Amino acid sequence: MARLTVKVHPRAKRSALAGRLGDAWKLSLAAPPVDGKANDACVRFFAEFAGVPRSRVRIVMGLTSRLKVVEIEGVPQEDLERRLGVTL
Repeated sequence: MARLTVKVHPRAKRSALAGRLGDAWKLSLAAPPVDGKANDACVRFFAEFAGVPRSRVRIVMGLTSRLKVVEIEGVPQEDLERRLGVTL
């Protein structure tokens, strides 16, 4: 199971990882921060990024905050970090 900390920036032009921000990854999301749309977009983004179903991705901390901890079930931490390193 992999975990990562992300700082979400909603209402971006497109959804994408935008690099590191201290200990967190900066995630730009096209979705607005209303009615849980940004959280849904965050889960959908990481499910697609990790190649797992959305049911295996959940936000374990920060549901109402820009700083979130995302947990991805079925993906080792090393694999996720390798994918993140290749992306940026």
